[in-house]
Amino acid sequence: MVTSSYPRFPGDSVGTFMEPIATSVAARGHDVHVVAPWHPLVARGKRDNGVTFHFYKYAPLESLNVFGYAAALRADVSLRGAAYVAAPLALAAGWRTARAVARRHGATVMHGHWIIPGGPVAAAAAPRLPLVISLHGSDVYVAERFAPARFVARRVFRRAGAITACSADLGRRAEALGADRGRIEVVPYGVDPERFRPDPLIRAKRRASLGIPANVPIVFAAGRLVRKKGFEYLVDAVAELPATAGVVTVIAGAGDLEPDLRNQAAAHALTEERLRFVGNLSQDDVAAWLATADVVVVPSIRDDSGNVDGLPNIVLEALASGTPLIATPAGGIGSVIEHDRTGLLVPERDARALADAIATLAADPARRVTLGNGGRAAVMARYGWEFAAGRFEAAYDRALAITSSRR
Repeated sequence: MVTSSYPRFPGDSVGTFMEPIATSVAARGHDVHVVAPWHPLVARGKRDNGVTFHFYKYAPLESLNVFGYAAALRADVSLRGAAYVAAPLALAAGWRTARAVARRHGATVMHGHWIIPGGPVAAAAAPRLPLVISLHGSDVYVAERFAPARFVARRVFRRAGAITACSADLGRRAEALGADRGRIEVVPYGVDPERFRPDPLIRAKRRASLGIPANVPIVFAAGRLVRKKGFEYLVDAVAELPATAGVVTVIAGAGDLEPDLRNQAAAHALTEERLRFVGNLSQDDVAAWLATADVVVVPSIRDDSGNVDGLPNIVLEALASGTPLIATPAGGIGSVIEHDRTGLLVPERDARALADAIATLAADPARRVTLGNGGRAAVMARYGWEFAAGRFEAAYDRALAITSSRR
């Protein structure tokens, strides 16, 4: 597996879906090697849960460590200046490492994550091996927006024997970029229902530590603070809720838009009693907040530049936690939420609709329970990582068959 992001340490909030993809495939009996760029925060051993790591260094200066780990894009809209310098160095180092690993360990399949940059690195490192490409969201946006990336993506799509997309929206956009429709399969992410689950004890302890009574509704949202996450609409929605509603909203995450969001909250005169920013959290902390909250909000949008999430991790994590979810249908979200059964869907960029949905659930504990139970039941039935791993395995088989037929 060639990737530009992987959790740098246990519980890291960056690239969280990559670890269960790799470990669940390994659990099916495969020998999985992950090639990823080094980062100052990498703190992993050589091997973990059946996955062997190969982190490569590429940057002669610390300031150039901006390749991967959600660091190359500013607010997920434009490339940082340092990325133009770092990318050629990282691509060359990634190619050398992937080629050496594939040869040393006798790889039989190359799996490139993100069409840009993982796709071309995986394809070039072992030109004769079957190639599977997995699309995750920002990679397709980069290919759509930047002509050189689009050219490379088209060539890699032609080379790939199988292509997975975490949402149908990404699959359609990949097809527009030149991917063969017959080789695209939508494979939604999975979720760990043991880590993300209802937990009354955690709920009681966290509320007590925060001094928030059991009858005060907590609304929780988490993600990188970038345009496509739509948090500015959630801030506006909180401002539209009457102070007498007694709702406490918590936004977790870090990113380029944090100063703007804090200024927006200040302009609305939103105190910490109504809106709190709690910064970047570990996966365990996210799980604890999801178990504590009464409502989770995912206000994702297709931003002005056209970027949109594939399927945010927090969607399935909230459903698995049995916490009622309010979300927009942006990207692949609408395909996993059944309105008024497993969650509530509201239009994108509509603060009033968000506020109304929050107020409705805050005032109706019985409905919260019904939606939460429906969401967890749906996850347990369809979105375990073992199901996703089986579909990745099937993609490997298809790529192997296509490569064999070409010879």
